[in-house]
Amino acid sequence: MTLSLPIRRLGACGIEVPAVGIGCWGIGGPAENLGLPMGWASGSDESAAQEGLETAFALGARLFDTADVYGLGRSERLLGWLVRQVPRTELVLVSKVGYFVGTASHGYEPGHMRRQLEQTLDNLGTDHLDVYFLHHTDFGAASEWLDGAVEQMRSFRDAGLIRAIGMRGPHRHALERLSTPRHSRADKVEQFRDLFHRVRPDVLAVRDNLLSPVARASGVYGLAAEHGVGVLVNKPLAQGLLTGVYSPSAPRDFPPGDHRRRKRWFTAEALAIIGSGLAEVRALIGNDPDELLRYALWHCLDSYQHAAVLAGFTSPWQVRRNLKALGQCPDREMLDRVRRIMADVQRRLDAGGEVFRDEATGAETT
Repeated sequence: MTLSLPIRRLGACGIEVPAVGIGCWGIGGPAENLGLPMGWASGSDESAAQEGLETAFALGARLFDTADVYGLGRSERLLGWLVRQVPRTELVLVSKVGYFVGTASHGYEPGHMRRQLEQTLDNLGTDHLDVYFLHHTDFGAASEWLDGAVEQMRSFRDAGLIRAIGMRGPHRHALERLSTPRHSRADKVEQFRDLFHRVRPDVLAVRDNLLSPVARASGVYGLAAEHGVGVLVNKPLAQGLLTGVYSPSAPRDFPPGDHRRRKRWFTAEALAIIGSGLAEVRALIGNDPDELLRYALWHCLDSYQHAAVLAGFTSPWQVRRNLKALGQCPDREMLDRVRRIMADVQRRLDAGGEVFRDEATGAETT
């Protein structure tokens, strides 16, 4: 059964996609990069990943998002399995470059970018990407790699290897969060706005969800609208935290290679705060777990008409649940009430930042 998902146009680049796309970070499995855990221990089952991808396509998903660093190529290769099963013209494929450095001087060294794109195309079994993202905003000291990276992306687009250039919204490089004290960090919104005008992207990738509404708070949607730029929203379910599947009474012990080991919102203390907020939301909208998903997804989609969300998965049932839960946009007054409840939860989490510290490094992470 194919679902009737709303169609979104990603701004002036003209790419059209169903409103809910499939994030493929999770299926990369556990991995480490830059000395940090950055994968998902729960995504190591290859057959489940393939069934999930197949299920997504059968239900009407056509947008699939991956990156060279997800599982250090494993996610791309798994997605490539689907690409070889279905018509390429029915897919919108997204990948990213920058975090997987290998032996290069920098992730945005132009020669490295060319080699990574070639490998990505081989992994996916295609001759082009629909959107190719600059995966982070660290272009080296004094932005020494920025001009070369932008020129390289434009040459990819001119050659037909990619259809659109993407860049991250307000974002901190993973190592900056560990190495730079909070009070010494640059203003990431100001940095983003400067880079936006230098990169001139076709599509933005932003983190936006009821727990962390970065895009709404920073004016990203308004900037995108002003310049005709599409938006792909990642982490709309806050990596599962908005689904109610995590229990503060039984916090999970994530194994090596799982990025949640270093995320403070997965600690028992933080989960208790999140759980209290979700209980308040359920008292308002009811106990159907799919209603939580519907409100979370529409929080993002209702913010900008040229935005689509990327819902990740590690199992087929998550794909079915995420796609089927979308339904119609909730009453906007109710949606705003839910937003206010969860905004208060975020304030409480931020106020507890000194409590939720990474046990391994002592650095605050989110």
